[in-house]
Amino acid sequence: MSTFSMHTHTCDELRTSDIGAEVTLTGWVWHRRDHGGLIFIDLRDREGVTQISFDPDNSGGTAFHTAETVRSEWPIKVTGTVRKRPEGMENAKLATGNIEVLVSSIEVLNTSRTPAFQIEDHVDVSEDVRLRYRYLDLRRPSMMSRMRLRSDFTFAIREALHRRAFMEVETPALFKSTPEGARDFIVPSRLQPGNFYALPQSPQLLKQLLMVSGVERYYQVAKCFRDEDLRADRQPEFTQVDVEMSFANQDDVMGALEEVLHDAFAAVGVDMPLPLRRIPFVDAMNTYGTDKPDTRFDMRLHDVTDIFANSKFKIFATAANTEGQVVKCINAKGAGTWARSQIDKLANVAATFGAKGLAWIAFREDGSVNSPIVKFFSDEEMEALRAECEVEPGDLVMFAAGPWQLSCEILGGMRNHMAHAMELPLEGHDFLWVVDFPLVHWDEDRKAYAAEHQPFTQPFEEDIDRLESDPLSVGSHTYDFVMDGYEAGGGGMRVHNAELQLRILKLLGFTEERAREQFGFLLDALEYGAPPMGGFALGLDRVCMLLAGCDSIREVMAFPKTSNGNDLMSDAPSAVSGRQLKEVSLRLL
Repeated sequence: MSTFSMHTHTCDELRTSDIGAEVTLTGWVWHRRDHGGLIFIDLRDREGVTQISFDPDNSGGTAFHTAETVRSEWPIKVTGTVRKRPEGMENAKLATGNIEVLVSSIEVLNTSRTPAFQIEDHVDVSEDVRLRYRYLDLRRPSMMSRMRLRSDFTFAIREALHRRAFMEVETPALFKSTPEGARDFIVPSRLQPGNFYALPQSPQLLKQLLMVSGVERYYQVAKCFRDEDLRADRQPEFTQVDVEMSFANQDDVMGALEEVLHDAFAAVGVDMPLPLRRIPFVDAMNTYGTDKPDTRFDMRLHDVTDIFANSKFKIFATAANTEGQVVKCINAKGAGTWARSQIDKLANVAATFGAKGLAWIAFREDGSVNSPIVKFFSDEEMEALRAECEVEPGDLVMFAAGPWQLSCEILGGMRNHMAHAMELPLEGHDFLWVVDFPLVHWDEDRKAYAAEHQPFTQPFEEDIDRLESDPLSVGSHTYDFVMDGYEAGGGGMRVHNAELQLRILKLLGFTEERAREQFGFLLDALEYGAPPMGGFALGLDRVCMLLAGCDSIREVMAFPKTSNGNDLMSDAPSAVSGRQLKEVSLRLL
């Protein structure tokens, strides 16, 4: 029963046990059917649908006449008696499908213009129109179901953290601009002309300060902002469940997170067996070509460098005999039956992952071999390739040769593409950890080292002595939570020593002066008894997208932006007045 509301029940609540009860319902007119002497309306609210009926002999002339005038999406309030639907008129698709409400009185709460599109789940309407009228789009049952799923999952994860003595602490939305891997959204200060706040890319530094302050177990459902190019699983503003622990080691943090995630997923009907698998970064790249593998299908990468060390195919032989380079391949079983023209198009796909071309061999079902490169291979090489990749008639083997990581990434991209193109079955959800990332990588564009995770990550203690002499060999206490082939969350242990933190910042190209200008407050805090600490950030939008079975996080966000960062509903971003610019000491050029 509902309390503090205009209705006594929701539109998903009434059952045959309520027959004979007088009830009051509110909602929107969804479908209206006029059968001459009878009028039926499907009344919809956020919970579901109830059929209400109007009979001039029982509803009275006023109520029946009003029912004749109402139209789709009018909000109404009705009072009536629950009764069983006539034999043969039940609707098994509705939870309320065995009953209806015979209305005795109706109140029209408002009228509605004709919506820009039908409020139905399976209506073909462009996303731009949906976003422009998002307040109507959210009325659709599927969208409301996703909002409920998100609400339930967020509540469950909060509850799971609270039960484990985590304290929810809010951190500022206006903070200092600090480089964390993406561009900041900056906010001009009116009171301090020429100075700017930044919207937080994450609460990373603030939660470390909370650990220094003694909070010990912190969490926050935090809004984050990054001014970066958008895609289906990325928005300029997004939500993460931010977590940090102190006086804990990596196993402590990961163990606590596994329990929290297990409870939260269970609350929305998803089983996450514990303990989760842990795949080292190097193994993930070597086996799946990505640090966020979907292991619901196989198609693993094979290292065939040794097989082609003496090959007459120059590209393979050069890679096989060059330090740091490899020859790798994948076997897309069944794709060898594709037409030559279809296979040739895969080179364009590989180019999007960094390939300059795509070498391939199609093993036809009749036993023949089709390939532009097979003429370069000896019988021994072909035999070894067949054995390594367990080749059968109908298979398609695709190659990448060159630097190790790039070769892995090309084939990792092709692996995912082929799984989609071949419509491989992906059942249930796939959960795992990828751990032990390198501390840094070489950024060829900047000609500098860049943090693999973020600049505050704790390196492996045994590797610290090589920080300056061989930084690419330094590992780190890091862990990414992978769900269904997406990085759903990531974290690591933090540097809690000021001297070490300054060394890492210098490695990343900071002078001491600039490091103290950007991060002086953190370096100072680390000198006041900072404890060992580690944490994690879960991408709430992305996880809810996967739980809902959607392809875009826009489907689980109430008011998202387009791929260009526009809010079509409010027409943001928009120009501001000259007066507003003057108040913050800005002028447009």
